[in-house]
Amino acid sequence: MQRYRVEDSAPGSVLLRMADVAARSVGAPMAVVAIVDHDQVRLIATHGLGEAARAVSRDDPVLASVAVGGVEVLTEAEIAGSAVLAEHAVRFYAAAPIVTFDGHRLGSLAVMDTEPRQVVGEHLLILEDLAAVLMEQLELRLSSLDAVSLERRLRGDAETARDVARRDRASAETERGEAERDRDEARRERDQAQVDRGVAERDRDSIEEYAAALQRTLLPPSLPRIDGLEVAAYFRPISSHQIGGDFYDVFSLGGRRWAFFIGDVLGHGVDAAVVTSLIRYTLRSAALHYSDPTNGLAELNSVLLREVAPRRFCTVLFGTVEPAEAGDGFVVTMATGGHPPALLIHGTGRVEAVRPRDGMLVGALPTAVFDQCTVTLAPGQTLLFYTDGLIEARLGGVAFDESALSDFVAERAGGGFDALMHEITTLAPKLDQRDDIAVLAVHVS
Repeated sequence: MQRYRVEDSAPGSVLLRMADVAARSVGAPMAVVAIVDHDQVRLIATHGLGEAARAVSRDDPVLASVAVGGVEVLTEAEIAGSAVLAEHAVRFYAAAPIVTFDGHRLGSLAVMDTEPRQVVGEHLLILEDLAAVLMEQLELRLSSLDAVSLERRLRGDAETARDVARRDRASAETERGEAERDRDEARRERDQAQVDRGVAERDRDSIEEYAAALQRTLLPPSLPRIDGLEVAAYFRPISSHQIGGDFYDVFSLGGRRWAFFIGDVLGHGVDAAVVTSLIRYTLRSAALHYSDPTNGLAELNSVLLREVAPRRFCTVLFGTVEPAEAGDGFVVTMATGGHPPALLIHGTGRVEAVRPRDGMLVGALPTAVFDQCTVTLAPGQTLLFYTDGLIEARLGGVAFDESALSDFVAERAGGGFDALMHEITTLAPKLDQRDDIAVLAVHVS
């Protein structure tokens, strides 16, 4: 409770949405996110419980329980011991533990029904995935709070340094009337300049460290291993002093289905990082709930319009990957929200742009329209996704646009997938960047 600062905050809309998504995903009328403290259980988000209490006694045998191995499904007899659940006539209860990355169990994400029901295996997997996404959201929220606190402290230190410098300049003007004092003041100013430079260098180091730490929380630490498919990514921010607005991710949907997205949030800094965190959580939840990627983009559009002020839009390419039903290869379904097209790279080196016909910016208009298309990747083929920072740069004073990128990829495709990604990472530092650069690529072995 203290580490994630849950006790100091009112129930947030994002956590409420987690409870809503959990209930809708398994078709249950009630859901709750419960965190266990040393003497009580905090209900930080509820769905379908009306004006339920926000805290109950830790003596509650159901809500205070944290499952040790996966999802916990209780019998009616076990449920009867909870006064809170009895008040709502609960006869079905299933909960997935909320587990930190270092193994601590904070509480549970639970769904409930007033009627007995059979447990569906797919629903248990969804409940476990949602509990994991909820844990990631708590970690990202904690990182954002730490980043904002650090930024405010650094700003205060900078203002203090500027005030000291102004006072020193005023003192120098007063003492310039006498030559002897001028010499003393010159020595003092040289000494102060050295101190100021040291402070400035420490501030720059702190800002770079803070930006790099927060940036790492917005990108996956590693990409998953997929049989028959190679996945690679590259990211280069426009500045080490700023938090970039580009993002990407690849994650499992269960079975042999995978989801991916890549996008670019308008702007940079802490505000853009908070929006990026909301986008990643929303798209991960949407991938579990919707089979059609355009519905996932529509959900993200509604969330950004409702929860982000002032308005901040983004471009997104969002899709799924699964093995082809007949023969080798993979089927890639992608929906776009104002994002640059993907490049389909054939084994012969031929390159073609792939994009749905429609796809408006996400978070700009409530009436935004999104479209999708499907590509079957054969062995030896590669699908390359990128953000607009790559095609808005300049190389040797000449614009490096979509045509230049296609020519660059076509000339180097014959060397293999690893060599191609190495060429891209070698190219990026040579570009005159105008924005962050992110690249995500999949290749059929």
